[in-house]
Amino acid sequence: MIYAGIDPGKNGGVSIIDENSNVLFCKKMSNEVLIEAFTKVKNENKNCIVCVEKVGAMTGQGVTGMFNFGKGAGFIEGVLETLSIPYQLVPPVTWKKEFSLIGKDKKESIAVAKKLYPSVNLFPTERCKKESDGMAESLLMATYAKRKLK
Repeated sequence: MIYAGIDPGKNGGVSIIDENSNVLFCKKMSNEVLIEAFTKVKNENKNCIVCVEKVGAMTGQGVTGMFNFGKGAGFIEGVLETLSIPYQLVPPVTWKKEFSLIGKDKKESIAVAKKLYPSVNLFPTERCKKESDGMAESLLMATYAKRKLK
């Protein structure tokens, strides 16, 4: 069994871990990355459960931004449905509670992910100077899936 976490959005991430909490995949979110990750899962015939962050409208975000964000979230569900990969939409407050992250900033997510997975690289590219909170949060959601969504 393997477990995945998806943090939707342009700064999100996709992560996959195995039963032993080995990180098999951790990349910044893009349509191509999503398809790469789950096509590989499907081709290897591995059972997988996915925790996808349940997203909604955010105060102060424009109509066009929210429309594009919704399209991205729908794309994620469409890929998982097409590949018959089971997933659950989990509100941020639910999975963050597992890691005592309620009300914490994104840097805390990075710190917790690094504590759990000290060898994982959270830089989206070699040239980046800032670690990706989206990659960190997707890794935490994969961990949540392993702990809670069996």
